[in-house]
Amino acid sequence: MKTKISSFLKMARIMRPYYVRTATTSSTGALLPEPQKIPFGLVGIIFTVVPGLLIGATISKYMANFLEENELFVPSDDDDDDDD
Repeated sequence: MKTKISSFLKMARIMRPYYVRTATTSSTGALLPEPQKIPFGLVGIIFTVVPGLLIGATISKYMANFLEENELFVPSDDDDDDDD
């Protein structure tokens, strides 16, 4: 049993492809220059987050109205057990 496991592990090592990561180095091994940065900063974050929040809030509002009109989810008055 031990020989079968060890032979399987040897085969797995042989069959594993050899990957070279070339994202930071060239084929000769030299470091590549730093990529250019686009300076949007805080303005870019605001222009990304605010429309996402507005679109999400609009979708949830319409979905809540749809559920209430079709009486799929309507909060009932007897759920308020806090009023003694």
